[in-house]
Amino acid sequence: MTPHLTVSSHPAHHLLDALPPSHNRRRRRRRFCPPRARASPPSSVRCCAAAAAAVPQPPRALEPPAKTRVFVVSDLHTDYQENMDWVRRLAVGVGSAPGAGEGVNALVVAGDVAETRDNFARTMGALRDQFDAVFYVPGNHDLWLRREGGRYMDSVEKLNALLDACSELGVDTGPKTIGDLGIIPLFSWYHKSFDKEKDLTSVRVPSLEMACKDFHACKWPSDLGSDDEALALYFDQLNDKYNDAIEEVKKNSKELLTFSHFVPRQELCPEKRMLFYPNLPKLIGSDYLERRLRAIHNSAEAGAACHVFGHTHFCWDSVVDDIRYVQAPLAYPRERKRRMNGGEGWLPFCVYSDGFNPEIYPAIWSDYYNKNRREPENTQLAPWVAHYFRKYY
Repeated sequence: MTPHLTVSSHPAHHLLDALPPSHNRRRRRRRFCPPRARASPPSSVRCCAAAAAAVPQPPRALEPPAKTRVFVVSDLHTDYQENMDWVRRLAVGVGSAPGAGEGVNALVVAGDVAETRDNFARTMGALRDQFDAVFYVPGNHDLWLRREGGRYMDSVEKLNALLDACSELGVDTGPKTIGDLGIIPLFSWYHKSFDKEKDLTSVRVPSLEMACKDFHACKWPSDLGSDDEALALYFDQLNDKYNDAIEEVKKNSKELLTFSHFVPRQELCPEKRMLFYPNLPKLIGSDYLERRLRAIHNSAEAGAACHVFGHTHFCWDSVVDDIRYVQAPLAYPRERKRRMNGGEGWLPFCVYSDGFNPEIYPAIWSDYYNKNRREPENTQLAPWVAHYFRKYY
């Protein structure tokens, strides 16, 4: 995921969690909203998971099985045994073929699979056994070295080892067309200049180095510093070797799905005043990533472009400037137990079934921003954040 803050040991809060003002803590059963025509909200960001009441529908005739289904998930974190157990149970009813000897089921894994190379290989091997195709991009946890016993000189060497493991397992890390859908992995890393919104000055916020274990658990060559855009540029340039393949996929596909681990737009994260760690936006995203995916989707028709991301563990489903953005994280066990925007019953999310799925899950934060204008200039702490800082600082 994103950073792990060590400044508090209180079990009830992860410092990156946040709750929208309208959200109460009573758990409710997750539902899917039926597709319906509706006017777009006035802002440029609209959430596809509107919380309108379901309209009764007549019984549908049985339809033939979809020939191509694509499921998405991020942040598996299978170093937790509960999460590894979830992966191993996934074969029942999800990865099985959609028809007798027909069709393709694919899984997109948007990074943060496991902290060690061995757990990574076990996880991806299990998923590859369950799905006809599996796609992957690396996340920050995947490149941590602290539990590798000196196996790798630096995180770049570990990255190459993970890509070699993917090749051996038959996991795709490059562009490919499945049915009518082009799937394009995008390598990325974050940089603090991604954050363009006003900082909070009313509270003492821990430094990035204190908040984020990446600064200690990753190790980089001397020319790839974490204090500027060098790492973000390095990872973005890893995509250049696929330029010809991307053009070929675009030519042969009716719809496109790109995916990354990191966040491409700041609007896909709650405002700083809503976050227990207000400087989170400096650790999550890349301007290079957004520019690249926009270039890929530049000629896509309405409803034919989707980008999947991970990292923040906030479920998200919204459309920004004609591209749909989805995050569907498994996240940590403690997050699933505490929050409704995480859970085992609805993942992996089927985003595509012979076409992008119009039945999009409600997600707390994208629902909130569908109804409320983003106010980055407002630095008044949300009540739960103010309470947190009063209690621990």
